[in-house]
Amino acid sequence: MKKQFIVLGLGGFGASVAVTLQQLGCDVVAVDMDMERVNEVADLVTYAMQADIGNPDLLPSLGLNNFDGVVVAVAEDMEASIMATLVAKEIGIPRVLCKARDDRHAAVLRKIGADTIVFPEVEMGKRIAKNLLSANFADWISLSPDYSVVEIRTPSYWVGKTLKELDVRRSHEVNVVGIKEGDRVEITPNPDVPLTEDMILMLIGSNETLEKL
Repeated sequence: MKKQFIVLGLGGFGASVAVTLQQLGCDVVAVDMDMERVNEVADLVTYAMQADIGNPDLLPSLGLNNFDGVVVAVAEDMEASIMATLVAKEIGIPRVLCKARDDRHAAVLRKIGADTIVFPEVEMGKRIAKNLLSANFADWISLSPDYSVVEIRTPSYWVGKTLKELDVRRSHEVNVVGIKEGDRVEITPNPDVPLTEDMILMLIGSNETLEKL
């Protein structure tokens, strides 16, 4: 059975989340007060509608008890954000993710039960800064303050060797969790296949260890 989500607020962050969830095979209801924003995603999600997200009767009218999660992406309107979060938790939605405008907003959302709070602009800024400083990495995603997942082109001294030969878990204290080659992604890499210079390796480990690479 497909997972079902509702996304409240279709600015850059909300629209991106809504469309991506749909592409990942979920059913998505997207809501915004701005009809232009609604029209932009109407053909890309299960259902898009214009409505006042701050209206406490909106979520109950959608039968949200059937949904797996709600994304509250209306940080600019703090009152609407808080109301939508409160109602979603009262209804019993299993997962409520909220975009916060600032620390004060985040503190209120936590108190009323938000399961996850994000600062997309801040997090993206940190990610870009790390990528700029780590020229060898194609991408860097923080999992916690101490651990990350990175994508790195096969180091020259690894080319032609197998993962079994390299034994990177012991020699470098990182794990190879996937290999990208062109459009193909292998999430269970064959340890006996020699690595090529065209491969992108997905590594997980401590930030300190990854930076040494």
